Amino acid sequence: MSKLAINGGQPVVPAELKKPWPPITQEDIDSVVKVLKRGVLWGPMEEEVTGLQNEFAAYIGAKHALVVNSGTAALHACVCACGIEPGDEVITPAYSFWATAQSVLAQNGIPIFTDIDPETYNMDVNDIEHRITDRTRAILPVHTHGLPADMDPINAIAKKYNLKVIEDAAQAAGSRYKGRNAGVLGDMAAFSLNGSKNLPAGEGGIVTTNDSELYERARKMSMFGENVIPKGSIRLYDAQIMGFNYRNNEMADAFCRSFLRRYDTLQGQRTANCEYLNQELGKIAGVKPLPIPDGYVTSYHLYKVSLYPEKIGITSVHPKRFRWAVQKALREEGVPVFEWHNMPVPAQKIFLNKDAYGKGAPWSSSYCSEAVRQMKYDPNDYPRTVDMFDRSFCIDDIYPPNDLQLMQYFVEAFHKVFNHLDEVIEFSRTITFPTMPEEKRII
Repeated sequence: MSKLAINGGQPVVPAELKKPWPPITQEDIDSVVKVLKRGVLWGPMEEEVTGLQNEFAAYIGAKHALVVNSGTAALHACVCACGIEPGDEVITPAYSFWATAQSVLAQNGIPIFTDIDPETYNMDVNDIEHRITDRTRAILPVHTHGLPADMDPINAIAKKYNLKVIEDAAQAAGSRYKGRNAGVLGDMAAFSLNGSKNLPAGEGGIVTTNDSELYERARKMSMFGENVIPKGSIRLYDAQIMGFNYRNNEMADAFCRSFLRRYDTLQGQRTANCEYLNQELGKIAGVKPLPIPDGYVTSYHLYKVSLYPEKIGITSVHPKRFRWAVQKALREEGVPVFEWHNMPVPAQKIFLNKDAYGKGAPWSSSYCSEAVRQMKYDPNDYPRTVDMFDRSFCIDDIYPPNDLQLMQYFVEAFHKVFNHLDEVIEFSRTITFPTMPEEKRII
């Protein structure tokens, strides 16, 4: 067997095979040029934004869709529309991009975190109910990496306590849960159209809901707090609530509309790549691709792998150190591996310090409960989330036009690394890597 690349060997994966995302066609270019020639670049009621709203709503089966200028804006619009006020508590998982919790803080609400399910890495539905207080107003599950959260029990808990359910579907365009599309599984949902996402616009977001009242609230707050008037009517400039400029532009929306027309084809190719990796990497002892439960369809926005060295008799190295060594070895072999964050959201300094706006706000506010004013966020309160970070990483370039040929090289690189584990363990003793703030474990 050839020498590992970390020890001077030849990398397995040919760099020239890797193609960038998103793949842009002449139709995409023409759609943007058409906007430029028309000369109308923005407007809440213009052709491209209204077209994208109607087409995306039809695609997922929602009554309403509202296009905004980022996934973060979409989350904030949902939280605002659902009536979250200062001191209100919103339950959300400890594993997500921090914009999920940020959207709560944007309304001076308080994020209350749950641990994750160790199989799906989504919100642990058994860790929700005991966190509900008289200040809880909503549950904000995340469809992590495109795998839907277990929505039936979440909705049942919400109904029991009269809570709103907001889906963070930023990574989940096209995902399905028991025959239903992500985006219509709760009261509201937020999608991202960031250029890295499966459905990109360069930048943008979409709010979806079947509730007309919630839709109008989201629409108002994303237009400076004003009523959105029909095209051609006189604007009154009369802000009724706190609002923001969350409008997107016509060029981005035109590109996204063009992309949506071939979205299912691209998703089929991405899924084929990922299912091949599931099949082949799952054969390697100590490697576990993320399982997809029956009745779930994931968008495979990201492809997650976890390592279990103890299952192959490796106990002399901490799982996190082992994972980092394998990750670095794979990267040197040409596999584009990366971490999607490296700590639970409540381990980030904004939560450890409990200070988002200065003077400890919003946690110091008199609107908060005494328990919230006294609470401390501790990442060790979410042991399954910490364990997931210890063990897991993502593989990039699983999207088209990359195909099975590239995936085969990825698998070959995994086999090469796992056939040299003695060298990997030796290498692990020489490396440094990021740790959580205030990490007390010996790793």
